[in-house]
Amino acid sequence: MKILALAASSSSTSINKQLATYAAGLVAGAEVEVLDINDYEMLIFSEDKEKEIGQPEQAKRFFQKIGEADAVVISYAEHNGSYATAFKNVFDWTSRIDMKVYQGKPVVMLATSPGPGGAATVLAAATGSAPYFAADVKGSLSVPSFYDNFDMEKGELRNEALISELKTIMSVL
Repeated sequence: MKILALAASSSSTSINKQLATYAAGLVAGAEVEVLDINDYEMLIFSEDKEKEIGQPEQAKRFFQKIGEADAVVISYAEHNGSYATAFKNVFDWTSRIDMKVYQGKPVVMLATSPGPGGAATVLAAATGSAPYFAADVKGSLSVPSFYDNFDMEKGELRNEALISELKTIMSVL
């Protein structure tokens, strides 16, 4: 099984990238590719820009990466209660290629933040809209207070309840 893991964040020190990578690694025998959305940076989406330049190669490559995967693990950063702009832009451009961005793939949606909210607001938005974009959501999990619940040195969750819940979700893949 080939799993595409990514953070919906452009931070070079993304805690969501760490969470997505850890979660994907829980699937025994899986080949995990960790995607960096910074490799897909594009002009801010607008219909005018689309008419002017067409569909950027970066959006085409992003769509292709999802298509080549057997499953997707994505962890969302929350900026002011919504998607991080960098991810939203990649997603918006890609959805112009095909609204079925996730191409019917099994998807696990995660989110985390340093605070107690665990980016739950953006996770709810993502899981709520997922069917419109052909995501077969197998499970979702918000991890609150990332630095309290994740061992940065070991690169793994340390909260037993969260570990158990995440392992149950990942076992569906």
